[in-house]
Amino acid sequence: MIQVTKGMDLQIQGITQCFNKTHMAIDDLTLQLQPGVTGLLGPNGAGKSSLMRLLATIVSPSSGDILLDAKSIFTKNNPYRSMLGYLPQYFGVYENLSAIEFLHYIAAIKGIDRKTAKVDIEKCLDRLNLSEVANQALSTYSGGMRQRVGIAQALLNSPKIVIFDEPTVGLDPDERSRFRDILVEISDSSIVLLSTHIVSDVESIADQIAIMQSGKLVAHGDCQRLLSQVENKVWQCQIEPNEMTLFKSKFQVTYSIRRNDKMQVRVLSETAPTANAKLESPSLEDAFAFYASSRS
Repeated sequence: MIQVTKGMDLQIQGITQCFNKTHMAIDDLTLQLQPGVTGLLGPNGAGKSSLMRLLATIVSPSSGDILLDAKSIFTKNNPYRSMLGYLPQYFGVYENLSAIEFLHYIAAIKGIDRKTAKVDIEKCLDRLNLSEVANQALSTYSGGMRQRVGIAQALLNSPKIVIFDEPTVGLDPDERSRFRDILVEISDSSIVLLSTHIVSDVESIADQIAIMQSGKLVAHGDCQRLLSQVENKVWQCQIEPNEMTLFKSKFQVTYSIRRNDKMQVRVLSETAPTANAKLESPSLEDAFAFYASSRS
């Protein structure tokens, strides 16, 4: 196993990724990642998956660089990949293999010797609550079970840099909680980047939050710092259902639900949107909505 100093540092420096002359997936993005969990938030199409593919060295940037401890991760013979665990957004498996067989296959690709792989695979299967079905063909697995196999393969060999792209898709609440516990456990000594559009996946565990919109990094900091930007801007009020369309055209509505004959609405606004509006404590959902809209 490669030993990495506690202060390892992954620097994303002015990265740009262009697919063609008219589409820029990532626009001059700079971000520093260190051991701990960084939650990467953004709506669909914000550029999260494109950034993940760059960090996984699947593609190279159009401009800019990514440095691990001052060395580019794109140079030949760089040990970066041997330190990396990666779960892409769309993860495929060989359905005729069992989970154990598939993980041994992935371990061989990663260059892990069979004895070490056996111990590591048993540990990963136990962590992901898959031990009892480990010898069943993956063709019999549900979508959530396959996703857990994907998480397991990313954790093989205790990687020092772990990249998860929408990892909780298909997981039930108990498995999502188990997954968050795993992230907390490994983040003491690893850089963990978790991309999602589900704010609750990162709200309780992320040391840092990064928010992307239209290929740009529009906010970065700890949860408290982001929440401070929407302090005294979150309101809750009630309106008539037939007023909803006009109300949305005037205010940024982050949540609404019908209660009896009224619409209960949560709003981001500098001033009270209605006479009956009450100030609410901000949530990360509110901060996410604020940054994603105001910088678009």
